[in-house]
Amino acid sequence: MHTTKPTNGDQTINSSFSQPNDRQQVEVVYYTDPLCCWSWALEPQWRKLQYEYDGILSIRYCMSGLIPDWKSFNDPVNNVSRPAQMGPVWMQASHMSGMPVNPNIWISDPPASSYFACMAVKAAGLQSAQAGSVYLRALREAIMLNGINISKSGALLKVAEMVADEQPDLLNFTIFKKDLAEDHAKKAFERDIAEVRMRNIARCPTLLFRYKGEGGIAISGYHSYAALLKVLQHAAPSVNKVQVTDSREDYINYWKTITDRELQEIQADC
Repeated sequence: MHTTKPTNGDQTINSSFSQPNDRQQVEVVYYTDPLCCWSWALEPQWRKLQYEYDGILSIRYCMSGLIPDWKSFNDPVNNVSRPAQMGPVWMQASHMSGMPVNPNIWISDPPASSYFACMAVKAAGLQSAQAGSVYLRALREAIMLNGINISKSGALLKVAEMVADEQPDLLNFTIFKKDLAEDHAKKAFERDIAEVRMRNIARCPTLLFRYKGEGGIAISGYHSYAALLKVLQHAAPSVNKVQVTDSREDYINYWKTITDRELQEIQADC
């Protein structure tokens, strides 16, 4: 290796957006959560789509608040109502997708909630959309690969400090810490939760695609790259990819950290 409400199955829905858009980019709203294993499972396909349509996709991550706490959380689809039952769901996501996971955390040190991690993503996102995206990926790697409990403030700060050290022009750790402590991130997360409820987003991952103010299309659950591409092409038929995944070296350099499974996603193109 060079260097995620848990859901499964296929579901495609239509959605309508009312606000006009005068940009030529395809707007994508990604409803997700740092603890969503199916969002982690989707990373190979999602990353390939971002790479091939680099500069075309205008992406906004909306935090869904997967686990408020274990007193109120219940996932009847996967029969999960307590932490120990989450491990098998992670293993299923890993088995279906090929993405590595460390499910032992649900026995040894189970996260109490995903809310604080969602707020931390919003704190990074207040600096820039890219900072939020990079920090979200770093959180996913911390828990999915390394078994770090990202419901704890110390872990969230440590990951942010690591990102800031590696990319100081991207994330300012002092500002991040201030925004997280002074409720700026909490208010941003509350707006995300309100949007999730308003749009009746019941599953994550869910991706909404919109082009030139036209009615949007949403796709929910774990899907192949071909399925994601089909939805994008349906939403924006005149948009073409800007680069192809024909170089492993370029792809690795683009993402900095990458799993073997994510490299496998581009093998046919190399």
